[in-house]
Amino acid sequence: MSDSPVALVTGSSRGIGRAIAVALAETGHNLVVNYVRNAAAAAEVVHEIESLGRRAIAVPASVAITADRQRLLHTTIEQFQRLDVLVNNAGITSPGRKDLLDATEQSWDEVFSTNLKGPFFLAQQAAREMLAGLKSHTIQRGTIVNISSISAYAVSTDRADYCMAKAAQQMMTWLLATRLAEDHIRVYEVCPGVIASDMTAPVQEKYDRLIEAGLTPIRRWGTPEDVAQAVVMLASGALPFSTGERINVDGGFHIRRL
Repeated sequence: MSDSPVALVTGSSRGIGRAIAVALAETGHNLVVNYVRNAAAAAEVVHEIESLGRRAIAVPASVAITADRQRLLHTTIEQFQRLDVLVNNAGITSPGRKDLLDATEQSWDEVFSTNLKGPFFLAQQAAREMLAGLKSHTIQRGTIVNISSISAYAVSTDRADYCMAKAAQQMMTWLLATRLAEDHIRVYEVCPGVIASDMTAPVQEKYDRLIEAGLTPIRRWGTPEDVAQAVVMLASGALPFSTGERINVDGGFHIRRL
């Protein structure tokens, strides 16, 4: 068993998840790189992490599927014998972006399974493994980070299911933070704003105009690396007297202005 801390980052073959995985590797973590379909992209991330002198494995699993979540955690412990950090990053946008009056139950089930149900039950399993590691003195502390969105409080009527699932992640974070505080497991929510990624690529022109017009006090697109730096700070234990906190990485979007 390695003395290095181990981080599991869901949806880490691309975008924000990839940046988080690499940043954690740069700060001394070994990594479990999770993906659903793109094995080649996940292998590239593993190679990048290994080039930094860290150990990494790629594990295919959908957080929406119970058996996949169980296999993901089992493989992590089997390969590394510890879990120090869980980053619940995997998520999907609302299929078809339909007006809420045309939204379907199928879309609701798909979005909530991936963006809320899956992260909650993965965090539950991860917390159990962290508790075992703390009891055996295998790990010094546990950290769970839920990657949310400004859509948790900014309305998009063509993504009702997505907005509601992200809003519920704050309560999920508070619940886990409260339950696990005395066990030395800290739980946080990181709330990205407009981040340049393949998910936002289809609406690039729209947000280019909005940012130019002053959508955010910091007038630029956010990057996956911006989000990754927030996660690195939280995973480092830099905020030992904080838990359940929301860290906005949004260029100041959350500030109400007149």
